[in-house]
Amino acid sequence: MATVDVSGKQVEVDEDGYLVNLEDWTKELAEIFAKEDEIELTEAHWEVINFLRDYYEKYQIAPMIKILVKEIGKSMGKEKGNTKYLYELYPAGPAKQACRFAGLPKPTGCV
Repeated sequence: MATVDVSGKQVEVDEDGYLVNLEDWTKELAEIFAKEDEIELTEAHWEVINFLRDYYEKYQIAPMIKILVKEIGKSMGKEKGNTKYLYELYPAGPAKQACRFAGLPKPTGCV
């Protein structure tokens, strides 16, 4: 299994780069994942990451894109709850890429 070095600690990731143990997540790890994808995390990115972590804590599932857009729209407003906005932040796919940065499992269904 692959690993990522986070401040000298080896953290296991699966073949798609998602955390094996969700407890290993740190903000530093999110920054590492973002750097690998050539993204600099802004406040807007962190809003989505924190939203996803809260959503996962509540429902124990990573939302697919359709649900992610709908739920972000409810909590953050229409200007952020749309696919165009989310793809600008996470061009590799808002659900997949943002969940990876948030240390969550890969979403199932259409991502």
